[in-house]
Amino acid sequence: MKATSGQFSWLVRGAGLLLLALLLPQLAAAHVLDVDVSKLSRTDIISTYLKLGYTHILPLGLDHILFVLSIFFLEPRLKPVLWQATAFTIAHSITLGLAMYGLISPPASIVEPIIALSILFVAIENIMADKLNPWRVAIVFGFGLIHGMGFASVLTSLGLPRAMFVESLISFNVGVELGQVTVILLAWLLVGRWFADKPWYKQRVVVPMSVLIGLIAAYWTVERVFFA
Repeated sequence: MKATSGQFSWLVRGAGLLLLALLLPQLAAAHVLDVDVSKLSRTDIISTYLKLGYTHILPLGLDHILFVLSIFFLEPRLKPVLWQATAFTIAHSITLGLAMYGLISPPASIVEPIIALSILFVAIENIMADKLNPWRVAIVFGFGLIHGMGFASVLTSLGLPRAMFVESLISFNVGVELGQVTVILLAWLLVGRWFADKPWYKQRVVVPMSVLIGLIAAYWTVERVFFA
């Protein structure tokens, strides 16, 4: 069964978004906390950090979005994707918490290139693998530890109110998770629901999208190693 041009119009739009990610890589660093949290109520502080966590993924976290999409494309059904997302969330929560409590302090010059490499690794695996391998969850967990350090660098620059340190940290992390779930659900509604069972899915969706994501990740890796 051949796909119509209408079925692939989303691919054109997706490619455009990915090219935008390539041309504007610094968007991911554009986080601003323009309020005095000391003057906010408990509810407002929780809401503020929840929003900061969400916007760190959508729309600012282009690298994290591409990682989530990479783990989605190989097996675009909600159950396996959510298993991987759960492993990723547990992992980044661990390192985010450790970093914010000052127990670890990884340099961004190391963390950021590894985040880019993690996207490239998963994209290449998508191209080479015929199916979702059992060890993918462990791989995603490992990379989640690295991504959590990236989240921590952003949250450290924003700061946390001392009186509500734990609540703000949890709120930020919940916001990150909601952003990731939003990416997964949108990808499933646009791709997984309609095309996952098509015989041409691997050739016409997984491979081209993974190539695009891999090229962007390779560009980011070089940029972050040599030009950061």
